[in-house]
Amino acid sequence: MIAPKTVQEVIDTAKIEEVVQDFVNLKRTGANMKGLCPFHNEKTPSFTVSPSKNLFKCFGCGKGGTPVTFVMEHETMTYPEAIRYLAKKYNIEIEEKEISQEDREAMQWNDSLYVVNEFAKQFFFEQLTQTDKGKSIGLSYFKERGYRDETIQKFGLGYAPEGRDTFTKYALSKGHKLDMLKSLGLTTSKDTDFFWNRVMFTIYNLSGKPVAFAGRIMQKGVKIAKYINSPETEIYNKSKTVYGLYQAKTAIRKLDECILVEGYTDVMTLSQAGIENVVASSGTALTQDQLRMIKRFTPNLKILYDGDSAGVKAALRGLDLALEQDLNVKIVLLPEGEDPDSYLQNVGAKAFQEYIDSHSRDFILFKIELLMEDAKNDPVKKADLVKDILGSIARIPDNIKRSIYVQECARLMQMEEESLLRELNKLMTGRAQKEAQRLEVAQRQAERDQPGEIGNVPGETIPDTRAVQGPATGKKHEFQERDIVRILVSAGDKWYNEEETVTVGEFVLDNIEEIINSFDNKAYQNLVQEAKSLLKKSGKVSPQYFINHQDKDIADLAIDLMHSPFEYSPGWGERNIYLKTQKMPDDNYMRDSTHALKIFKLRKIEKLYNENQERLREMKDASQLDILLKVQMKLMTMRNDLAKELNIIVLR
Repeated sequence: MIAPKTVQEVIDTAKIEEVVQDFVNLKRTGANMKGLCPFHNEKTPSFTVSPSKNLFKCFGCGKGGTPVTFVMEHETMTYPEAIRYLAKKYNIEIEEKEISQEDREAMQWNDSLYVVNEFAKQFFFEQLTQTDKGKSIGLSYFKERGYRDETIQKFGLGYAPEGRDTFTKYALSKGHKLDMLKSLGLTTSKDTDFFWNRVMFTIYNLSGKPVAFAGRIMQKGVKIAKYINSPETEIYNKSKTVYGLYQAKTAIRKLDECILVEGYTDVMTLSQAGIENVVASSGTALTQDQLRMIKRFTPNLKILYDGDSAGVKAALRGLDLALEQDLNVKIVLLPEGEDPDSYLQNVGAKAFQEYIDSHSRDFILFKIELLMEDAKNDPVKKADLVKDILGSIARIPDNIKRSIYVQECARLMQMEEESLLRELNKLMTGRAQKEAQRLEVAQRQAERDQPGEIGNVPGETIPDTRAVQGPATGKKHEFQERDIVRILVSAGDKWYNEEETVTVGEFVLDNIEEIINSFDNKAYQNLVQEAKSLLKKSGKVSPQYFINHQDKDIADLAIDLMHSPFEYSPGWGERNIYLKTQKMPDDNYMRDSTHALKIFKLRKIEKLYNENQERLREMKDASQLDILLKVQMKLMTMRNDLAKELNIIVLR
């Protein structure tokens, strides 16, 4: 078990922007940073990182949290695994406390998938570098291709020996379980090695853990697949994995461009030559998930093809998915007979880079020219070409981009722009109708599966808060309750007054002491009670206490409360234009807490006033009527006084 001291050191050291930037391309927007959410598909960034609060929040899907919770969510890790991951990132030595054998076995099982793959990677590497067969077959192959030792290490290259069960027997002798070897696809159902007599390539996930392998056959003239990949497992999904992205992500972010090639060796050759922003599709058609992963780091994608025009035409058919993801796609056609690996070896890194820079062509324009060559003067083929091109343009989400492409299309094909626009509108209308039908069917299915969901309940809805479960309540005081709790969580440890004698937390709790039990929203009430206990115990209400709370509902609610989709425009700050009559929003604790409490009390008094009014209407006992009238007058006076302070007009 990790010692609490180490856990706290990791929490105090980890910076949210540094952790998230390992997986998402972030851009500064004022005090915060924004990027595309890694947890759901989106085209406009709604994923916000707040360095000052050390939190992330997506206003699209609602996920939010600390550096630890980000790693847990993104990498599907347990809390201890996330702490270990961050400790390694920040070079923090982990202090362990004695744990039971049962806990140790549970931890080992959770880590075992990656542990076994790491073991296999090391085995293949040792076979490559320390055995005669590995050196003569595998290492000589890599050396002939010009790969240096550091490249072999960087990409986890290796060699699987000829023996049909060499690896399996060795792994079992080292204590690894057969069912685990089979579940990872390293051992077949017949207890033999899946990879044998092949040079090996390790496939990593975004955090640098080995999730799968690919093997290339060394024998010539045999009728078996040249390359084979690990089967899909709990930790490896081929359609969601981009080869080389772990090694390339920093360069991609820095250069704001991703170069896509086909093979593993293409990636390694370019990377070794200093062109490090390169990844591979591993010979498969690009998927939406792969494109989304690339777009996390850059919207600019450059795809390299060899000079085989037939192969290029086939590949272009699948690139409409990239347009749907709003990627800026460029195509580079290499000289005939060349692939990225061979061409770079022939001309050198500098000439290669100059070539791909000067020969990159916009995907749509490239596609028009390529297909126009086939159509020539054939009107039927030309009509099909127009529909094909417009079908691609229709997938582009950006209106301005679509308009520009239509203009270029009309110019290149010598057609009227208006007629192309009419056809484009038909295509887009048809696509929209199909999507609407699909969503309607999906909604009906969801309603059948889960009747009575939130969307069918009338009333006021509450902003996304996962701690508030079930249908929206429709209670009209929840906004004021939320504001009180927001101030309590986000500024509870700040000084309320300039004399620094009372904190915001103390001020708020003291003023709502008598009405905590009248909160309409139980989640807010629970959090206030938690704050009250914390203040009594430690004398301070700290935001960190809530966002790192063991109760996930409380932690999620606190994170949600601390984030706002609105922020002070950075442009005002750059021009030295600030608020004149009050402090900036994040520093305005005194005014915010005082105002929020007055509004909160006003709404509660109004509620009591209305309830008492109903009692007066129904009251038949004359002896009780006088008491209720006095209560009503007192409530009216309190209500009117508060409304006057707040400059609010009471209409009754």
